Amino acid sequence: MRLESKVALITGGGSGIGRACAEMFAREGARVAVSDISLERAQATTQFVTSHGGDAIAISGDVSVGDDAQNMVSATVEKFGKLDVLVNSAGVSARNAMPKGSSPEEVWDKVIDVNLKGTYMVSWHAMPEMAKSGGGSIINLSSIMGLVGYPVGMGGGFNPYNPSKGGVLQFTRNLAIDSASKNVRVNCICPGYVETDLTSALTKDAEALRRLETLHPIGRLGQPEEIAYAALYLASDESGFVTGTPLVVDGGYTAQ
Repeated sequence: MRLESKVALITGGGSGIGRACAEMFAREGARVAVSDISLERAQATTQFVTSHGGDAIAISGDVSVGDDAQNMVSATVEKFGKLDVLVNSAGVSARNAMPKGSSPEEVWDKVIDVNLKGTYMVSWHAMPEMAKSGGGSIINLSSIMGLVGYPVGMGGGFNPYNPSKGGVLQFTRNLAIDSASKNVRVNCICPGYVETDLTSALTKDAEALRRLETLHPIGRLGQPEEIAYAALYLASDESGFVTGTPLVVDGGYTAQ
């Protein structure tokens, strides 16, 4: 097993990429703490993991709230005794961040708070625990939209999603340099469009879905499990010489 004896905390683990990571990490031998803003979703993931022989706990909280972020880490360590891997998968898009009618400022603040500040806060509390146990791996979820802008006609000019994910990429690089002496590796994954709750509003529309598919040379959208495999590599000892790196998993989107 590639993660045998490791303990992983996965934020946003109640759905999408986060849930796929939780299930895959557990299959590979990790004990998993599943955090989500929805306790019900977190519990659903942990129930699946435990029903298949894994060891997991559910934690509810908002990654952008300092006390909640600290609790995610402390609850993990209290249950499992240490923390080896953190996957910062919790995220929102401008489409689903706030109720309809919210101001541009409210949408901006929410997206930046969850995607960027949330990644920062959980990492801040995780770092001392990882250093204490001799090292670890932090895996942040950025996006291809942290590397490029939205295509013409998709209304991306004032969309806070790209700046939030670009910030995650730069935070990853900065933290990787600073934490290397602590034997903590920090990398991020930049997925293309993946079929999750974040993209459901787009994939439900047949025309929008076809357009998104044609933007990927491979001709389709990604699946959460395909991103989880990339996270598994970064969480494992196989990637021991990899840090400060954006791993692009995008079906060729950014190669054009």
